Amino acid sequence: MRLRPAPLEDWLRDYYFAADIDISSSGVETYTMAELRAKAGVRQADIDSLVFDDGYSVGRPALRELIARGWGDGDPSKVMTANGSSEAISLVLATVLSPGDEVVVVEPGYHLLVEYAVSLGCVTRPWRLAPQRGWRPAMEELESLVTERTRAIVLNFPQNPTGAAVTADELRRIVALAGRAGAYLLWDAAFTSLVYDTEPLPPVSTLYERGIDFGTFSKAFGLPGLRFGWCIAPPDVIAGCVRIRDYTTLHVAPLIELLATAVLDNAPAFLGPRLEQAAGNRRIVAEWAAAQGDRVSLVLPSGGVAAFPRLSGMDNTDAFCDDLFKRHGVLVIPGSCFGAPQHIRLGFGGPTRQLTEGLERLAAALPEWTG
Repeated sequence: MRLRPAPLEDWLRDYYFAADIDISSSGVETYTMAELRAKAGVRQADIDSLVFDDGYSVGRPALRELIARGWGDGDPSKVMTANGSSEAISLVLATVLSPGDEVVVVEPGYHLLVEYAVSLGCVTRPWRLAPQRGWRPAMEELESLVTERTRAIVLNFPQNPTGAAVTADELRRIVALAGRAGAYLLWDAAFTSLVYDTEPLPPVSTLYERGIDFGTFSKAFGLPGLRFGWCIAPPDVIAGCVRIRDYTTLHVAPLIELLATAVLDNAPAFLGPRLEQAAGNRRIVAEWAAAQGDRVSLVLPSGGVAAFPRLSGMDNTDAFCDDLFKRHGVLVIPGSCFGAPQHIRLGFGGPTRQLTEGLERLAAALPEWTG
């Protein structure tokens, strides 16, 4: 297994902790421990009574039941908790894929969902989202990519970095395509709760026997530092993941699972305020982009908290993003990290005041680069 560099992580490693203003993130404003305890009703006595024994290979039973009821079909045997959804995704991919398998992936896309299959020796067939279509996924193109040789279809809608989404009818078409091919349908549901004009899509694990859902605290819940996630998958896939995990992380830490149980038991208290804030910030981004005229071309995202505007006059935004950070203290992500170098990823899930200041500095920097 040979993993290629992850450009997004390389970029963030150099800039993330030193930025004055971060408007790059694909997650919402993060909560503090005090806020978590208040919203979830975690008492000091709950923490003090915790014993730091080893944990369950697939997760604490009460926590798995909670995830199964809230995000699956109620069957906890299909649930595995994980050290972030990234662990769950990599474990599932390593379990269901073999060298030579064909895998449909979305581009531009998050590196784990695209590159991990390549490292396993698989052949990826990109489903490309085009800015000319407003990043709208072309279902007829997906139909041409899925064949009897397709082992897995790996999707994340609402999508990172474009914010594109699919409708409920399109989801049913995707499920039907996967079913005809006998392929696994892996669905990164990190942004499912962050939608603005529609209801969240149902979990694919409730629609299809080979549907696999992934959840995370890193985006809509505002708790990326907990590194907690999960997957809902067929029990035989869960068993395969455990075989691999026995050589790596073994389990999720008991403290993390204690906090995760409390958070999921009070999920609306975490999700609701951040969705409301994101909706308001999304309007600010739309107004800002319109005020920039021809310098910025933006397709307003249907979901998530990241926009993917194109900056005029730049074939590659790397140098601009570097200059924006060094001279103006503002962090955004160059589109080259996602294979779309004329764009930037602009996050709007954070504090509104920080977003407004970051956009003002971004607007002030644009004329020198866009003419």
